[in-house]
Amino acid sequence: AVCSMGNSTSRLYSVLAKTLSSGAVSQHQDCLEQLDSAQLDPIDPKDLLEECQIVLQKRPPRFQRNFVSLKKNTASNHRPIRVMQWNILAQALGEGKDNFVQCPMEALKWEERKCLILEEILAYKPDILCLQEVDHYFDTFEPLLSRLGYQCTFFPKPWSPCLDVERNNGPDGCAMFFLKERFQLVSSANIRLTAMKLKTNQVAIAQTLKCHETGRLFCIAVTHLKARTGWERFRSAQGCDLLQNLKSITQGAKIPLIVCGDFNAEPTEEVYREFSNSSLNLNSAYKLLSPDGQSEPPYTTWKIRPSGECRHTLDYIWYSQHALNVNSALGLLTEEQIGPNRLPSFNYPSDHLSLVCDFSFNQDPDRLL
Repeated sequence: AVCSMGNSTSRLYSVLAKTLSSGAVSQHQDCLEQLDSAQLDPIDPKDLLEECQIVLQKRPPRFQRNFVSLKKNTASNHRPIRVMQWNILAQALGEGKDNFVQCPMEALKWEERKCLILEEILAYKPDILCLQEVDHYFDTFEPLLSRLGYQCTFFPKPWSPCLDVERNNGPDGCAMFFLKERFQLVSSANIRLTAMKLKTNQVAIAQTLKCHETGRLFCIAVTHLKARTGWERFRSAQGCDLLQNLKSITQGAKIPLIVCGDFNAEPTEEVYREFSNSSLNLNSAYKLLSPDGQSEPPYTTWKIRPSGECRHTLDYIWYSQHALNVNSALGLLTEEQIGPNRLPSFNYPSDHLSLVCDFSFNQDPDRLL
């Protein structure tokens, strides 16, 4: 039932409560068309957050995470650009294939879990949002985030494992969202990654944006590489292909670059070294949280499956270190916050932690690589 909270918020609640129950999105075109008129009206983020909190009132409160300042004498007259990277966990996989043995099925209900995801996004207010494992793009994220002022792009996997799950919501894929008031889209590329010259099931989106405040161009990319142990060489080939594409798009690093992704690769893997040693001069932003600035976090995902406990660092935000500064980064959840049953949980909607960084442009754009 729709709560009676005044006309605008009750209409908002009806959009929030709308979830496609089964089948691919194309089978629910009528439902999507009904949402089109609602999409035209902007949403106040505070109203949406309030609606989410009403839905979540029986769940524990959000975890407290603090930003760590990393700024080093980089005075800037412009607002930083906040970038959020997150594998949100595809609903079909969370309920179907991923088998989180310590997570109650009740915690994975989409009606509530989507509100946990939205609450996390609304709490950090990213200017650019990069997501993986998005299988509710058309019925949830695009309708709501477009009304919050974001321009939205989605690129599904060609053969999504979500389609093997009964009552799925279509394929999962990568999605990118940026605030139209802050940026202008200059160019956009949907990239199907190759490995050994063969097209693969993994994808990326790369968009060149112009910052309205500074007039500066930069490229933002999102990707999700092949999962599982034993596929290290495959991921390495995919990473090489993505880097080649990004070299072309950034004109050989003339345009600053930010790459967000679930690489499914620990820092010991070849694909990580390829990004570290690329001619694009990339650095991993979350290394800056370590005491020496050289070590990745101990984990970005932590779950328990039938095969045992999995604690890995797989998610990264890479950036052009010659052109961009990392002003701050969001601290990770502690082991105590995550709890003994690990992720996902009633407290947290995904098995991956969100990463959030504030970037500013280097004040000397002509500085050499």
